[in-house]
Amino acid sequence: MHPDTPEASSPTPPDPFWEALLRQRAAGGAVPEGNPHAALFAPLLAPPGAPDGCLVLGRLAQTLDGRIATASGSSQWIGGAGDITHTHRLRALSDAVVVGAGTVRHDDPRLTTRAVPGPSPVRVVLDTDRRLGTGYGLFAPGGPHTLLVCAEDAGGSDRHGAAEVLRAPRAAIGGLDLRALLPLLAARGLRRLFVEGGGLTVSRFLAAGCLDRLHVTVAPVLLGSGIPAFTLPEAARIADGLRFTWAVHSLGEDVLFDIALHRARPAVCTPVCAPVCTAPGQPPETAAP
Repeated sequence: MHPDTPEASSPTPPDPFWEALLRQRAAGGAVPEGNPHAALFAPLLAPPGAPDGCLVLGRLAQTLDGRIATASGSSQWIGGAGDITHTHRLRALSDAVVVGAGTVRHDDPRLTTRAVPGPSPVRVVLDTDRRLGTGYGLFAPGGPHTLLVCAEDAGGSDRHGAAEVLRAPRAAIGGLDLRALLPLLAARGLRRLFVEGGGLTVSRFLAAGCLDRLHVTVAPVLLGSGIPAFTLPEAARIADGLRFTWAVHSLGEDVLFDIALHRARPAVCTPVCAPVCTAPGQPPETAAP
């Protein structure tokens, strides 16, 4: 289920432990012991440790066989209600939620916190060549502040509908230079970043070594085909991948893997591989989790 479908919009029942976590987010400091949400969310409220001043979390919801959508781009419904609540909570704990242009084109999401108490984050849309039109809901007036991030040499004015345009350097072989983008966002006070999708955007942050943590929800669904969760350069050896530790949490019928990456990336990813994380024949980011 996409976190912005009508079924995902119903508020969750009151949760005093969640509300205490929100108060702690506003006040700063460590999450008190005894809060059942501490194990999962306390790492996201820790001070950023990277030189760019950001703490970056990526998130995907996938089937048991690693698919985030069918080949046609349909992703309804992969995650269950628990995953929807978790996604909205991640938004509420973040300064900004980041999505790729394909997610906007395919899903026209709102990226708010309608399902849980808490503030809606700034919405950041990555659109290197500024190909999205202004008719999507994210660019309409009245919602949370939205940034459209495009390349420095992309045309157009400093507004995109109601959204503000932020220009960032291109990477050496195309796409946006994500490592250069993070300090630009931090300078605006956007330090806790939630990269919500789609799969190509999360893959590019991983390949660039720009993820501190990764949340992967696995649903009890088998597809046997479809769009993979991660798209990275081909690995010739197991050692070319990335081995890590994880903590496992239950989200109702789904299982969440909380992975501490600390900006590590697979060995197969060279410093310039991030913009080429696109499999032959795969559509542009058509599957938001």
